[in-house]
Amino acid sequence: MIAAHSMLDKTVALFGLGGSGIATAKAIIAGGARVIAWDDNPESVARAQAAGIETSDLRLVDWKQFSSFVLSPGVPLTHPRPHWTVDLARAAGVEIIGDVELFVRERNLAGKNSPFIAITGTNGKSTTTALIAHIIKASGRDMQLGGNIGTAVMTLEPPADGRHYVVECSSYQIDLAPSINPTAGILLNLTPDHLDRHGTMQHYAEIKERLVAGSETAIVGVDDSFCAAIADRLERAGKPVIRISKRLPILNGYFADGATLYLAENGAKTAVASLQGIGSLRGEHNAQNALAAFAACRSVGLSADEINAGLKTFPGLAHRMEQVARQGRTLFVNDSKATNADAAAPALSSFPRIYWIAGGLPKEGGIASLSGFFPRIAKAYLIGEAAPQFAATLGEAAPYEISGTIAAAVEHAARDAAGDGSQEAVVLLSPACASFDQFQNFEKRGEAFRSAVLALAGASPIQGAN
Repeated sequence: MIAAHSMLDKTVALFGLGGSGIATAKAIIAGGARVIAWDDNPESVARAQAAGIETSDLRLVDWKQFSSFVLSPGVPLTHPRPHWTVDLARAAGVEIIGDVELFVRERNLAGKNSPFIAITGTNGKSTTTALIAHIIKASGRDMQLGGNIGTAVMTLEPPADGRHYVVECSSYQIDLAPSINPTAGILLNLTPDHLDRHGTMQHYAEIKERLVAGSETAIVGVDDSFCAAIADRLERAGKPVIRISKRLPILNGYFADGATLYLAENGAKTAVASLQGIGSLRGEHNAQNALAAFAACRSVGLSADEINAGLKTFPGLAHRMEQVARQGRTLFVNDSKATNADAAAPALSSFPRIYWIAGGLPKEGGIASLSGFFPRIAKAYLIGEAAPQFAATLGEAAPYEISGTIAAAVEHAARDAAGDGSQEAVVLLSPACASFDQFQNFEKRGEAFRSAVLALAGASPIQGAN
């Protein structure tokens, strides 16, 4: 745990008592402060009380006693309207922060001898975060991984000389971290997302920009207009900026040409890494993730050799183009995290010959936007409620069957792929749908796929697969 010493002898309000909220409350208490916590869910309040955390309805307390208000990132700060606790805090002139801000303050108190890499972006941030963490850990350095990737940041080990922090940050967390100042800040990309919570694309982009604006070195993907403008703006303000591009040569920064990563300096390029043969980093989107990881790791002192060694052993993330097994020349890939068409596109673009398992609870727009990838589909195996709709969209563009369940789809796809004459056939679960018609969540769906694959005769698990 990181004790929040910056709150010593203060009284702090806290709202949101999920797992990270309780962890944050304990960190504040460990730092010598009094916490008064609350949640709209009575069960969460009861869990906090059982954990020894003081609770009280924040509607009924005197807000003048609070020096800070710690808000869960899942609670609206601005849109569609501020949560009632936000209104109370603002009326009392109490600062509103989150757990990432507490972490930043503790690192500042410790003297900032702990390199801190923070990652954000609309897409790819979890893979990039995990990749950077893997590279640093594989190099033998002390590494702590947390934030939006699933581990509450205040549960990590406290700052120490040489301890590296790799922290994924959502827009919600950045909005509650006004002092965020990573050694290397990464902004991968920006597309419309979470606008129900941020109001406009412009406001969403402004929040994301704060992470790189506060960093010692800003690493910015420049393949979309919002991020390109941010990189230009930061550079004009005197901020050191490293641009990365997954598809275009650039004058200064890092870019990808196919599977090769290059460093560009005044237009001269030098190859620094190759992703050829690294199954967990296939595709243009993963080239961007690898470029960001290379730039960030170099900025905190890793050598090119150390980074390349880490790239080659990266196992990937579960349910995100996860290589599960091989059966002869057939590769089985679990991309269950692809819960809409846009999320399925990267996997479909990464393989030339696909036996595609798709379907579930359909999202607006279906799979019509994926029609450019239909020539890659050797056959589709449709499951769940979306099956008839997807069949109509595929029409005569690609062969399909309505399999109904993942178990049936895996069995039939494996049989058909085994007879494929190509060098490598891929059975790909990339559903382009929510999971809730048949599964509790996308993780359960991915686990069902993995279990069905590993039950196939002759299936050989891929080492390092989750």
